[in-house]
Amino acid sequence: MKRQSIKLSLLTVALASAFPMQAAFAQTSAPAAAPTAPGQLEAVIVTGSRRSENIKDVPLSISTMNPEALETVSASGQDIRALSGRVPSLNIESDFGRTFPRFYIRGLGNTDFDLNASQPVGVVFDDVVQESPMLKGFPIFDVQQVEVLRGPQGTLFGRNSPAGVMKIESVKPTKKFEGYASLGLGNNGAVNIDAAINAPVSDDLQVRASVMLQRANDRVFNPRADATKELEGYDDRAYRLQAAYKNGNFSGLFNIHGRDYDGSATTFRANIIKRGTNDLVDGFDASVYPTDGYNSQTLQSNGVSARLRWDLDGMTVHSITAYDTAKFYSRGDVDGGFGSRFGGLADGPKFTGQPSVIPFDAQTADGLPNLKQTTQEIRVQSNTKDALQWIGGLYYFNETLQVDSFNFDSFAPGDPQNGYAVQHQDSTSWAAFGSLNYAVSPDLKIRGGLRYTDDKKVFDAARTQTPFGGANAGPLFASPSSTDWSWDLGANYNIDKNVSVFGRVATGYRAPSIQGRVLFGDTISVANSEKALSFEAGFKADVMDKTARISGTVFSYTIKDLQLTAGSGSLNQNRLVNAKEAVGSGFELDAQAIIARDWKTSIGLSYNETEIKDGALFVAPCGNANFQFLEANTGCTVLNKPGPLAGTVLIGGNPLPRAPKWTVNWTLKYSTQIGNGDLYILTDWAYKDTYNMFLYEAKEYKAKAALEGGLRVGYGWADGKYEIAAYARNITNNQQVIAAIDFNNLTGIINEPRSFGLQFKSSF
Repeated sequence: MKRQSIKLSLLTVALASAFPMQAAFAQTSAPAAAPTAPGQLEAVIVTGSRRSENIKDVPLSISTMNPEALETVSASGQDIRALSGRVPSLNIESDFGRTFPRFYIRGLGNTDFDLNASQPVGVVFDDVVQESPMLKGFPIFDVQQVEVLRGPQGTLFGRNSPAGVMKIESVKPTKKFEGYASLGLGNNGAVNIDAAINAPVSDDLQVRASVMLQRANDRVFNPRADATKELEGYDDRAYRLQAAYKNGNFSGLFNIHGRDYDGSATTFRANIIKRGTNDLVDGFDASVYPTDGYNSQTLQSNGVSARLRWDLDGMTVHSITAYDTAKFYSRGDVDGGFGSRFGGLADGPKFTGQPSVIPFDAQTADGLPNLKQTTQEIRVQSNTKDALQWIGGLYYFNETLQVDSFNFDSFAPGDPQNGYAVQHQDSTSWAAFGSLNYAVSPDLKIRGGLRYTDDKKVFDAARTQTPFGGANAGPLFASPSSTDWSWDLGANYNIDKNVSVFGRVATGYRAPSIQGRVLFGDTISVANSEKALSFEAGFKADVMDKTARISGTVFSYTIKDLQLTAGSGSLNQNRLVNAKEAVGSGFELDAQAIIARDWKTSIGLSYNETEIKDGALFVAPCGNANFQFLEANTGCTVLNKPGPLAGTVLIGGNPLPRAPKWTVNWTLKYSTQIGNGDLYILTDWAYKDTYNMFLYEAKEYKAKAALEGGLRVGYGWADGKYEIAAYARNITNNQQVIAAIDFNNLTGIINEPRSFGLQFKSSF
């Protein structure tokens, strides 16, 4: 066959999208997609509107990732953070390592590290909202599709989604006996196993079992005695068992899943940021970490859900019932080094040309011995072909948790516990919601939705063992409550069969939050509910005879009473504050193209301009700047103006934290037939602009721009039954500070190092 010439287009150099994939087990029958000719892109079906729809018919900004894209970025055993930056305006990070991911969409997120922290990005896994950060990080394996819904999702997904929703759908049982097993072996002793088997028990019942194992050896050595000697290894296991049953007009999907993680907490590395810059110090060696503390982290989570459906005359009734639990413990040396100036002990580590200091020791742990989440949704929706379609439902949420905080004496034999505080929180929420879709004509569709939410929290906190003596605190109490009406209104117009345009205005809402880390303080803080108003408009188009697809969105939003997490100077503590207002604006471009018979590419671009609009808001900046009397020329270099109180700075006008202005992602895949199989070469790259690590601005705490790439070379044969591939992640071995601890010294957290390995997959 004559090879097609490469089509030159701006699409191939400036836009992005994940490769499409049809969704499985949709809420309603998927729309019939027009058949695609050889060499054309397939239609993308999404379920973010609680119906299966062609992505071009949905009046909001959506990006998707399919199994191929997911396997590519996670081949080296990376956790859910591997999805960060892989679609426009999405950022995911963590100060805890492989647990407690924090999500940001269009710059909106939450840097709070308390275990009862709320986030403005909702994560919906198999139709169940995962509220706790400990549940949001469930491993991505045997997954059919990931959808990123940008902007407020306050109608159909409700509370705590003013920034958007990440919707994850696993592969569902089918009537075909099939399965696969994948084994990956990489550097640093990495082993990655992913397997699934699908079995039809009868015409009415099918089951699917999936398992995942990821492990790696410790890669960091601590030369000091009486502390954890080896760090950053992990053993992460997860499973999912599903059963699908259908009889007459009833169908049900039952899900049991669990995770067991045992590994290291993040290694906080003292004194590694070169003062006056955001560079790593000269002589830094990532494989060595001198510390006088202990490090460990464990997480066990389990859950069950039942998704029931009755197809009746003119309507479909859905019931989604779920129960999830988790237990978590994480201990680390938060000061990142050893010794204590105040304790009269030699401190470090020290680096050439950089004065270093550890004023006091901070070895702490946080535990979540008891987390229970119960959710129930009843949804009724039309299933006719009438011009008017509707959805109505009720939602209930309850979460109970206990948070333990510990402090340890690093200078006594065995590092005994010398501090303890406890928090309890009971959250209850219920909502009623509805949505209407109306086809004014075959080409013009409008939709609107409304949701009423009622939230209540009951909280207490107490310190029963005060570090190094002193008076205990508490119990302290808080019981905030709030109600909210959220709504959205959008329209989608098909200019022709290949091009559509849309517009949307929407509101979002985040319930009140409570911060009660009283291990080092005597007060708690409560943030009032925040409310978002967003405008967006865009287009979606199949072009060049459906060999290319492009979508673009422009947006702006305003957040009233934005919940922010402020540090507290020289204390290892957070405090919640409300900014009067924050604004954001920008655009996203999302595209993909078949540029020749054997070549595919995708390019993604986003720009997010954010600003805190509160001229009176002030916070305490880095505490390490207060210890110049111990060692000159140490501590961070603050750039904000002084605040009204001593030791504070004004943050009005600053961008939101962890919010890079520019993100770009790009993939290029070449595939060709060789012998009885197909050879492919795939490279993927993600660029992230600079960002402030904290609410204030400091030279040391402005992350550098980062470009990380991956490469995968594979060969599949026997009609795709077998595949072997070599992979590499962070192939340039870019190394930099991506986050920091600011209360004690110039402590930094660095990115993941280069990894590489081989993977073999067998399917039947």
